Amino acid sequence: MKGRKLTMILALVLVSSFTFGQDYAFKVMANKGSNEVKSGDTWQPLKTGASLKSTDELKLVDNAYIGLIHATGKPLEMRQSGSYKVADLAAKIGGGSSVVNKYTDFILSSNAETKKNKLSATGAVHRATETAAIKVMLPEKYADVYNTTAVINWDGNKALGPYVVVVKNVFEDELARFETPETTLTIDLSQAKLASEVAILIEVSSKNNPKQISKQHMIKKMAAADKDKVKTSLTGLMGEVSDPTAINKFILAGFYEENNLLIDAIVAYEEAVKLEPSYQESYDEFLLRHALKK
Repeated sequence: MKGRKLTMILALVLVSSFTFGQDYAFKVMANKGSNEVKSGDTWQPLKTGASLKSTDELKLVDNAYIGLIHATGKPLEMRQSGSYKVADLAAKIGGGSSVVNKYTDFILSSNAETKKNKLSATGAVHRATETAAIKVMLPEKYADVYNTTAVINWDGNKALGPYVVVVKNVFEDELARFETPETTLTIDLSQAKLASEVAILIEVSSKNNPKQISKQHMIKKMAAADKDKVKTSLTGLMGEVSDPTAINKFILAGFYEENNLLIDAIVAYEEAVKLEPSYQESYDEFLLRHALKK
């Protein structure tokens, strides 16, 4: 009898520790619209990065979007206007822990650091390090890639278009050439001409003014051993974010960034923004902290 009582007491202690140990129910990953949160008796504008308690209440306006991550790591997207008690939303989340928090926390902390650095740099004098009129949004040295898709973006004056994107091997032999009026191009690295290449070089130029050309940037496919390590971690995560939703793409971007797979992160962010434009702010912060965008 005493054993049963002791077991029940321990169980209550554990439940209480979990319940009160969590200082939030959800974290706000993205927010679109004039949505509000009520803490106590006061309604306030909802902000990305905010923590929501179980006692809070949300109010969504028309055509709104909120991307949330539960304390367990489970994602939740909200689009329907109306008022919602956070406790009711939390009750709909299934039990069990998740590895998602690791990557969402990484994104939030990284974005906060980027904003802090931007504020401290306000008023400072910056010397231009990029003389080319066309700046490709890829790392200066090289970038590893895990998947077979690369999205190449660049800054360029509209007057310079259309653009020519040339793909070469490390011996400077031309492998492929693309022409586009846009400042973005998606390249399939598994296509016949590129599939056997371990590394490729990318450069972008103006068709009408070939002297206006970007620096060369290298994309390198991961070594098999390194790829296997990433695959092991990614397999566990994909079991939770396999649905093609905006917030799941956002979480994948965090995974790839933490593993320094910036090209794969770019692809994931691009997909997230297409599904839900409110993730653009996080995407911009990502580009800034890796010096891919001015």
